[in-house]
Amino acid sequence: MTAPLPNPAFWAGQNVLLTGHTGFKGAWLAHWLTRLGARVHGCALPAEPGARALAPLWFGIGETLGDLRDASAIATAVAAAEPTMVLHLAAQALVPRGWHDPALTVSTNVGGTVALLEVLRSAPSLRAVLVVTSDKVYRNDDGGIAFAEDAPLGGDDPYSASKAAVEILLPAWRTLFAQRGITLGTARAGNVVGGGDFGAARLIPDTVCAAAAGRPVMLRAPTSTRPWQDVRDCLRGYLLHAEALAARGGLAALNFGPSPEAPCLTAEAIASRIAAILGAPAPVYDPAAAIAEKRSLSLDPTRAAATLGWRTLHGAAEAVDDAARFYRALAAGEDAAWLADAALDAHAALCLRAAA
Repeated sequence: MTAPLPNPAFWAGQNVLLTGHTGFKGAWLAHWLTRLGARVHGCALPAEPGARALAPLWFGIGETLGDLRDASAIATAVAAAEPTMVLHLAAQALVPRGWHDPALTVSTNVGGTVALLEVLRSAPSLRAVLVVTSDKVYRNDDGGIAFAEDAPLGGDDPYSASKAAVEILLPAWRTLFAQRGITLGTARAGNVVGGGDFGAARLIPDTVCAAAAGRPVMLRAPTSTRPWQDVRDCLRGYLLHAEALAARGGLAALNFGPSPEAPCLTAEAIASRIAAILGAPAPVYDPAAAIAEKRSLSLDPTRAAATLGWRTLHGAAEAVDDAARFYRALAAGEDAAWLADAALDAHAALCLRAAA
C-alpha cells in the first residue's frame, strides 16, 4: 500500500497563508511547510502561555497577530502573504469553551471564516484554499457508525454546530471562487495526538499538566472513544489534499482519521499510557467534570485513501507514546524544532518504507 509524502517540488516557493500558526496543529504545519520550501505567513492570535513552547516551530516565518474576526487584520495578513495557497486552521477549537461562550465560538468559527474568504476573493495569485473544519461536523446520535463525507451534517454543541455551519456555507463560496479558477475544499479531522499541545480541557494536555504537578488527571468521560491520530498523519493529509485542490480541483471535503477497524483506545487508556511514561499517578474519574458530549466518534477515511493514497501510519497507542516522549523531552529542555524535525524525519522514513 502507498503512503505518499507531500511534494517538495509543489510547495517550494509557494506563498502560503497559514491561519492559526500559533496553535498546536498550526505550529507543526508551519514547520513542515518551511521544511518543504514554502514561504509561510501566519495569521493568528498570540500564543497562549503553554503553546509558547512550540514557538521554535514557527520561528522565522512572517506573521500577523490579530483576531480572525477583525477584517483589517485579515487584510493585512493577506497583503503581506500574497498567497498562492491558503490553509485555514484558526478557530475556537474547544468543545467545553464552546459551551461556556457559544457566541464567541460561532462568531470566530463561522464569522471569522467568512471574513477571511471575503478578503481572499480579491487575492490576485490565489490557487486554492483548504478550510479545516472538524470530525464533529456530522449529526452524531452515538450509534457508533463511521461517518463518510456524505453523512448528514449537524452538531448539538456550539463548537460542533459552528463547524457544521461552515461546511454548509462553503459551497456558496466554492462557486464564487470557481469563477476565478480558485478551488476551495475542507478537511474533516480531529482528536490529533502529538507533542506540544497545551490546549485547555483536552485529554492529553490535561494529563501532561497533571503529571507535571504530581497529581492524577481527572477524567470527565473515561470510556469515550475518538478517532485518535498522530499529528504527522493528519497534517500529511492536509498537505496532500491542498496539493490535489491546486492541481486538479480535488474533492470538496475529505475525512482524515484512522480506519474504523483500527484498535480504538478509550480516554482512560490514553491517559493511563501518558501517565505511565511521565511517571504520574493513574487517572481518576471525576463525574462532576462531565459535559454534554458524545460517547463515541468514528470517521470513514475511504475517500482520502482512494483519491490521495492517504492512510494513517501510526497506531493510536504509538502516537500517544511518541507524544508523551515529546512532552518529556520538552520538559527536560530539548528544543521543540529539533524534536519536530526528528519526528518528521521518522515519519518520512515510515512513508517511504510503506511505499516500497
